[in-house]
Amino acid sequence: MSAQGGAGTRRRSGRSSAILLGDLLVAWSDDLLEDAIEPLPHAAAVRREYGRMRRDVTVGQFLDIAEESAWSVHATDSHVERALRVVSFKSARYSIEQPLVLGAAIADADDDQLLALRRFGHPVGMAFQLRDDLLGVYGDAAVTGKPAGDDLREGKRTVLVALTRQTLDTSARNLFDEMLGDPELTAEQVAFLQATITASGALERVERMIEDYAREADRALSGARLDNAAVGDLRDLARAATVRSA
Repeated sequence: MSAQGGAGTRRRSGRSSAILLGDLLVAWSDDLLEDAIEPLPHAAAVRREYGRMRRDVTVGQFLDIAEESAWSVHATDSHVERALRVVSFKSARYSIEQPLVLGAAIADADDDQLLALRRFGHPVGMAFQLRDDLLGVYGDAAVTGKPAGDDLREGKRTVLVALTRQTLDTSARNLFDEMLGDPELTAEQVAFLQATITASGALERVERMIEDYAREADRALSGARLDNAAVGDLRDLARAATVRSA
């Protein structure tokens, strides 16, 4: 390594800087929240929801990292459940459920309203991430802004991948695992993996899961003590999150 520092030093410096910047942004978000809720008589309730959101996403990030290596030592038939757990903590709660609940808490919503939003937001968040996983494999690069099959090159252990692996025999699964996560996959190899996933029925099963989650979310709005305009906006949100191409 040169005195000026080689590539390894630059990578370590970049990672350290990114972590510190993340810490700084978290601290700033705390400051912004406190400034916004200081005059509210129910500020403590808002802080509880904000704390819950931060804890859940941190757990989700940890689980996501852990599953990248843990999948190889756990039974194949457990992978779908484990992948769904990551989706629940890392994406569904952080992306949809908790932002809805946090906003409602700021508006001093009551317990019934918060519960309705949780029951709506969590399945929408699950469907949102499952759709994202499909786009990461099959999405049009011109629309998504990411290379086709990008998630395959990154080796993401998604629900889609877990469902695919369940159906493959040992030799096909070994080949699938060998190719998954190779950053140098060619377009032909990506197409082969896409075809394998489709033939396994995993694509169809994930589409059904998305539909089921969307129906669950819609049921949560029935009878909820929310005004009609809010319910309409929430249904628009659910459609935008689950029926999309980017």
